[in-house]
Amino acid sequence: MAGKKINPWLKLGLELGPVIAFFVAFVRLKDQTVTIGGTDYGGFILATAGFVPLLVLSTLILWRLTGKLSAMQIATLVLVIVFGGLSVWFNDERFFKMKPTLIYLIFAGVLGWGLLKGKSYLALVLQDAMPLEHDGWMILTRRLTVFFLSLAVLNEVIWRTMSDQAWVNFKTFGLTAAIFLFFMAQGRVFRDYEIEEKDG
Repeated sequence: MAGKKINPWLKLGLELGPVIAFFVAFVRLKDQTVTIGGTDYGGFILATAGFVPLLVLSTLILWRLTGKLSAMQIATLVLVIVFGGLSVWFNDERFFKMKPTLIYLIFAGVLGWGLLKGKSYLALVLQDAMPLEHDGWMILTRRLTVFFLSLAVLNEVIWRTMSDQAWVNFKTFGLTAAIFLFFMAQGRVFRDYEIEEKDG
């Protein structure tokens, strides 16, 4: 069933708002510690504790307004709740930092499985927005699979070798910029394999 159309700026705000809020909260709280029940919680855990319910709320609002959620949005929400919850429960930021790795591995795995069967699962999700020929979808799916695998590796390298601030910057700005640049770089595929609307 097709979802309802909403203001694109409102949609963008609901999708990116929690991520930006997490960044702002981390910057403000990164040098602070709060003691609850005899356990000290640092700024990263406090920011994560605020991010999880905020993402749940924004996703529910988006679902209420549009009447649908994509598989990617549902998977992201579930993993944020699980890994964010584990980070807060065990007071261990590593769980939350591993979440992007798992998300991108799942996406790469699903797309890769489709490729092995000669199908583009990406086309099933985006064909209405970007009508392409089958070969175009296969090229784009192969490239996106490699791209997601690269992001998974990059996330692991950054959180394991760099500071919390570097990882938060990467998660907030780096991943968004990388995805934007990836699709911008696929302009030739879109041009060469676009299905033009026929007269009549």
